[in-house]
Amino acid sequence: MNNDSYFNEAVELLEQIIAIPSPSRNESDRADYIYSWLRNRGLKVNREQNNLWCMSSDYDSGRPTILLNTHMDTVKPVDGWNFDPFKPTRVNDRLYGLGSNDAGASLVSLIQVFRILCTIPQKYNLILGITAEEEITGRNGIESLLTKLPSISLGIVGEPTNMHPAIAEKGLMVLDCIVRGKSGHAARNEGVNAIYKAVPDIEWFQTHEFPLQSNLLGPVKMTVTQINSGTQHNVVPDICEFVVDIRINEFYAPESLYEEIKEQVKCEVKPRSFRLNSSRIDMDHAIVKACLASGRSPFGSPTLSDQARMPFNTLKIGPGDSSRSHTSNEFIQLDEIRESINLYIKILDGLTLL
Repeated sequence: MNNDSYFNEAVELLEQIIAIPSPSRNESDRADYIYSWLRNRGLKVNREQNNLWCMSSDYDSGRPTILLNTHMDTVKPVDGWNFDPFKPTRVNDRLYGLGSNDAGASLVSLIQVFRILCTIPQKYNLILGITAEEEITGRNGIESLLTKLPSISLGIVGEPTNMHPAIAEKGLMVLDCIVRGKSGHAARNEGVNAIYKAVPDIEWFQTHEFPLQSNLLGPVKMTVTQINSGTQHNVVPDICEFVVDIRINEFYAPESLYEEIKEQVKCEVKPRSFRLNSSRIDMDHAIVKACLASGRSPFGSPTLSDQARMPFNTLKIGPGDSSRSHTSNEFIQLDEIRESINLYIKILDGLTLL
C-alpha cells in the first residue's frame, strides 16, 4: 500500500475502536478487536492480559530495539458532549469521539508506522506495544508488558503533542496527609480542631519552593487538591485529611522529596507510590537530532504518561493536542493523522542508535 492507503485505513480503524468503549481496566473488547485486526493483516500478535505487542520479523538480539508504544484505554466520558462519545462523528476535517485525541490517533498512526517500517531494512529492531491502564497508571499496563519484552534501547511514546517531541516529562507523587486533633462540642471551648491544626501544613505546601528548577520542566509543583474533615456542624473535628498532588522535575526523586517533606510538616504523610518518576532524554540523542532536522521543537511536558515507568530513554511525540484530552467533544483533525504517519517515518527511517 502507499501512504494514502495506510492513512485511510488508519482513520477507518480509529472510527472502529472509538465505537468500542475502553475505560481503564475494561479494555478487553477493544484489545480483542485490535488483536484480530492486526492478525488479519499478517502480523504475529502477542497478548498479555489486555496488552498487545508485535515484533519485527527480522529481530536480531545484536541490534538495539525501539519500542513504539501508546495506550488503548480511555477515561470515562465527562458531561457536556454534543455527540455520542462512542459514535465516531466526522465534521469537515474533524473526527469526534472519546479517545480520538488521547490516544487513538497515536495508536492507529503507530500501528501503520510499524507496518511500513517493517518493510524497510533498519539498523534496529522494532516492537509495537499497545497497552492498557495508562489513564489510571495501573500496574497491568506498560509495567506488566515490559516484563515480557527484550531489552529496549529507546521508547517512542504516542501521546498528543502536536508532533513536537517532549524530551522531558514531570513525574508524579501523591501524598495522603492526616492531622489529628480532639473532638468536642462546638458551642463550648472544647477539643482541638484538626482543621485549624492542618492550616499551617496546607499553607506550607502552597508556598514552599524547592531550590532546583528545570529549564524544561520548571519547579516542583505542589497542590492540595482534596480535603475532608468533620462529621457535623456542632462537633469540633478530630481528624482532617487532605491530598497533595506533586509534579516533580528531573532533579528530584520521589523518595528524596518525601523525606524532605516529612521533616518540614507536622501532619502524618503517606505516599501512594514512588513509581512515577520524571524523565529526560539528552538533546544529543539521535532521535532528538532527527526531530530537530525535521523542524520539530523540543519541549518539557507537565502531563504524565507511561514514560514514567520506562527505565530507558524515551521520547513522547504524537498527533493531536493535549488540551483536547479528557474534555467533552474530544476530536482529532484527520490531517494530523496523515502528518504523524509521514513524520514518524521521516524521523525513524534510517535512524542509527549507538
